[in-house]
Amino acid sequence: MGVRKKQMAERIKAEKQQIAFAKLNNCPTSPRKMRLVADLVRGVQVEKALAILKFNQKESSRRLEKLLLSAIANWQAKNEDASVEEAELFVKEIRVDSGSMLKRLRPAPQGRAHRIRKRSNHVTLVLGSNNNTQS
Repeated sequence: MGVRKKQMAERIKAEKQQIAFAKLNNCPTSPRKMRLVADLVRGVQVEKALAILKFNQKESSRRLEKLLLSAIANWQAKNEDASVEEAELFVKEIRVDSGSMLKRLRPAPQGRAHRIRKRSNHVTLVLGSNNNTQS
């Protein structure tokens, strides 16, 4: 029993070595706007994703570019001996979830008020490596 558990743990550790992730919490952009940019880079190679985000005009692309660079740095910290170019990193998963909402009131005619919801989001970006699947 102990041998199987150890082998399984080593296999899981080797799989986790090939992925890296980064999270961005409470980003003050609506999730709908962030998803428009996130859909552009889902499943794309890292170099191409960085180029897409760099030349996109939306504000969300700047935040996602910084997050992608952070995920690459996290991957390099895990795999100090490997290089990013040889690993063929790609955006394996990018998830945009809604965060907390700031609720504000805007005055309306005749003594009424309309509620303004200032939305925020959480982004989780997971990088994967194609290096092991081809070897």
